[in-house]
Amino acid sequence: MLKRFISYYRPHWALFIIDMAAATVMAGLSILFPYLTRELLRTYIPQRNSALIFQTFVIMVTIYLVNLGLNYIRIKWGHILGVRMETDMRRELFRHLQKLSFSYYDRVKTGHIMSRISNDLNMITEVAHHAPEDLLISIVVLIGAYFFMFFFSVPLALISLIPLPLMLVWGIFMGGKMRGGFRMVRKEVAEINSTVENAVQGIREVQAFTNEWLEEEKFRVSNDNFKQAKSQAYTQMARFHSVMNFLRDMYYLTVVGGGALLILQGVIEVYDLLSFVLFVGIVLPPIDRLINFNEQLQQGSASFERFIEIMDIEPDIVDKKGARPLSGNRLPICYDSVSFRYQKETGEVLSQVNLNIPAGGTVAVVGESGAGKSTLVTLLPRFYEPTGGRILIGGQDICDVTRVSLREKIGIVQQNVFLFDATIRENIMYGNHDAGEERMREAAASANILSFIESLPEGFDTEVGERGVLLSGGQKQRISIARVFLKNPPILIFDEATSSLDNESEAMIQEAMFRLSKDRTTIIIAHRLSTVRNVDTIHVMRAGKIVESGSHDELLVRKGYYASLYRRHAF
Repeated sequence: MLKRFISYYRPHWALFIIDMAAATVMAGLSILFPYLTRELLRTYIPQRNSALIFQTFVIMVTIYLVNLGLNYIRIKWGHILGVRMETDMRRELFRHLQKLSFSYYDRVKTGHIMSRISNDLNMITEVAHHAPEDLLISIVVLIGAYFFMFFFSVPLALISLIPLPLMLVWGIFMGGKMRGGFRMVRKEVAEINSTVENAVQGIREVQAFTNEWLEEEKFRVSNDNFKQAKSQAYTQMARFHSVMNFLRDMYYLTVVGGGALLILQGVIEVYDLLSFVLFVGIVLPPIDRLINFNEQLQQGSASFERFIEIMDIEPDIVDKKGARPLSGNRLPICYDSVSFRYQKETGEVLSQVNLNIPAGGTVAVVGESGAGKSTLVTLLPRFYEPTGGRILIGGQDICDVTRVSLREKIGIVQQNVFLFDATIRENIMYGNHDAGEERMREAAASANILSFIESLPEGFDTEVGERGVLLSGGQKQRISIARVFLKNPPILIFDEATSSLDNESEAMIQEAMFRLSKDRTTIIIAHRLSTVRNVDTIHVMRAGKIVESGSHDELLVRKGYYASLYRRHAF
């Protein structure tokens, strides 16, 4: 894992070297101040050598000015280094998320994904910047400071070492409990994000069912869990910092007390003790940095592990080695003994389905809810893989062609239309970013939405709101059809595209649907008779199987399952 983490430094190695060089020089220069002070007290002031005293102060001011510039470089470019690494990781993570199969998103909450792409990566970038820098500064300062301290007085240097093991043990081991508490806090934050996201996205359902109290109760539970986790973390933090501050005070007391005894015994001079006190002020921050380094390393490791956890998830659906593009524009479809289940533990959703659709033909798939209709069409663009059988398009097994070429050949209009929080133009152009203005307008006209768009003050540049909330269901549906017109695929899937619409919207959408379906291989899933009456063939599904096929009139004459659905107005 360390090797993988280091790989993200490579594109920015120059910044890393600049940051580390500035930190090293700063650390080295900071050690000189107690040494110069000791020389002032030991030699220059007793000798009343004003020239050397002035020269020493000039050197001190120079050190501070140099450190000023180095500190600016370290803070600015060190943080920029971390930000650039974070940007690389976020880009890589987002690209990877785009490749993951639907089955991953079926299992993982959006709020948890957002927490990893924001909070976790922010923690990683802090570690990427601070951890190497803190480690390097601590090592340089501690080694340099104790070199001078032992040079000045071995006995007092040994005495000053007494509190250090206690500080390090308490900081590293007891501090782990505090960090564990804050890890729990981050977990609860992810749960709060998920709860809020669900409530906000479903606000219309919440208010329509007057279930505000229920969402408030869910949030109260998450919020209370967060409060409890944070209270426990702060309890650990108070214990950690109070003892650590006590040990810091004892460090000063040990040096001053030990130095006083050595002065009384004539082993050291007063200026030695003063220089040691100054060195204590220099040694304590590196100890804090080492303790923080351990904390940062653990937090960063946990965050990077969660990052790697997602990055190591392989898509369930990938191109085979040697997969070729799907070719042709007149494409028949064949379901050959296709079976499917979502998980090994669940029952089959589809069982031995055989279905043939001629090139340019239009078929409808009908049946009661849960019969497997939508599952049947989600297998066609390989959103999921069949667990048995195979699907052929144009005589080619879809598992043998590239996913990109397969999905480029298929246009989908769904019941629950998703529009991006952007303009009407951007949502229609999503079907083909290379299309020009004229083609976009033609697509809108073909989808029976152009006149509505032109009636808007901002026309195609009108914002649709999150998930298209500023438009009606029929308007969103027609925009989605315009998007598919612009894509111009040879295969179409209409999945409950006219359900839950009023009669006027349904008529306009059906007209656009059949205009779009002309000369394309089309599958229509519908509940409404008006949508399926004029298709070439109706396939009736029940419990994951096709139980009847034929025209509307033929199926009614048979007085089978379709006829019973028709009598019960089940579609």
